[in-house]
Amino acid sequence: MKFLHIGDLHLGKSLSDFDLIEDQRYILDQILHIADEESIDGVWIAGDVYDKTVPSEAATRLLDYFLNELARRKIKVFMVSGNHDSDDRLHYGSDLFKANQIFIEAVFDGTLHKQSVSDGDAEIDIYMLPFVKASQVRHFFPEEAIENYEDAVRTILKNTPINKNIKNILVAHQFVAGKGEDPALAGSEGMGTQSVGTVEKIGYDCLDDFDYVALGHIHSPQRVGRDEVRYAGSPLKYSLSEACNEKSVPLVTVSAGEKVRIELIPLKPMRNLRHIKGTMKELLDKKNVSGTEDFIYATLTDEDIINDAMGIFQQTYPNTVRIDFDNSHTREVEQADIGQIAGERSFPELMEEFYRLMYGCEITEEEMDVMMDAAREAGVIHEAG
Repeated sequence: MKFLHIGDLHLGKSLSDFDLIEDQRYILDQILHIADEESIDGVWIAGDVYDKTVPSEAATRLLDYFLNELARRKIKVFMVSGNHDSDDRLHYGSDLFKANQIFIEAVFDGTLHKQSVSDGDAEIDIYMLPFVKASQVRHFFPEEAIENYEDAVRTILKNTPINKNIKNILVAHQFVAGKGEDPALAGSEGMGTQSVGTVEKIGYDCLDDFDYVALGHIHSPQRVGRDEVRYAGSPLKYSLSEACNEKSVPLVTVSAGEKVRIELIPLKPMRNLRHIKGTMKELLDKKNVSGTEDFIYATLTDEDIINDAMGIFQQTYPNTVRIDFDNSHTREVEQADIGQIAGERSFPELMEEFYRLMYGCEITEEEMDVMMDAAREAGVIHEAG
């Protein structure tokens, strides 16, 4: 039997002010095309289906479209919730969906539920673990010592009977790490050695009973510990840190008496996300310009101030997301001791010093007024009266 493993769709996500719904539909259509080409039996969706707990109407319509297209093809769907999802919203209608072989586990109720499928000699139990926290699991196993996420997952698995004579698959959304080796992070998962995006680390060895573990949560596609424990990664690049990622979808073939086979099928976005660096003149020179519809993060190395750099850049690259600078002024600021810079100086004095360090000139009266208004708005400064 053949399955596609996807996750971290983040339907409804945007890049700065740019709506990604069209890009997301484009990549989902590409996944449907792969499903047709490969005669797929099922799709595992490993959480973070939506980008927000209260998804937009456009996001819910897109998921409805995708699930309907899979159901129309008689492709089974096994979907769990992620930490970005609302359990209740994703779970809504799950009993009705089962009639079309769309299986959703979004709320942990004390049992690790499974769906059994077979084709010829291949018998497969697919276990579906929605995103869980230690506090949720502790409620169902009060006698267990559950202090963290790993304790929670180990407790669930310990209390789940698994038939080791057949193939077992786990679909889950957690931060799983190898021995002394953390997954390569990307996107909005956050940073840290013990947790990512407030989700604590779980050792991959607690998943040894499964022939394949379809993970979600980390946006960079990769194996964890062994080939069969894998993050599919997000199907699109959602941040600058993913600019060098090669997105793909794992095609997993499960047969009786054999190890699962994994093939990574590349995904090509409607609009790429790229990071380019150089002077304004170099980057906008016609012989260097390509992919003008791509999402662009630009780092300018010009030493001189460029007024309305974003406006100028968007004339050539209309989907420019962000522009920053890397020059002697910015490097001086990066190396500066913030404590020494601040000292006992007032906010206007700090702004004057900032301008001298960053731009090599004095701040104007009008610019100071703008900075003061912004500081008041943010609550950085308070004035009597």
